[in-house]
Amino acid sequence: MMKLTWDDAEDIGIALQEKLPDLDPLSVRFTDLHRWVTELEEFDDDSKASNEGKLEAIQMAWLEEYRDARK
Repeated sequence: MMKLTWDDAEDIGIALQEKLPDLDPLSVRFTDLHRWVTELEEFDDDSKASNEGKLEAIQMAWLEEYRDARK
């Protein structure tokens, strides 16, 4: 199993879309996003190593997956 870090925005976005397929990523607060990322089974990074930029990149990657799933 591949281990994810805060820099793996695209892969985290895919994982979140699989885990929470009906949730609009734009409706998510960063505090919740942070928690959900750290709760992913594949996630293996320091929970304190995130920042707004990394969370935003994850949110945008997730949004892309969310929109693709609705085409």
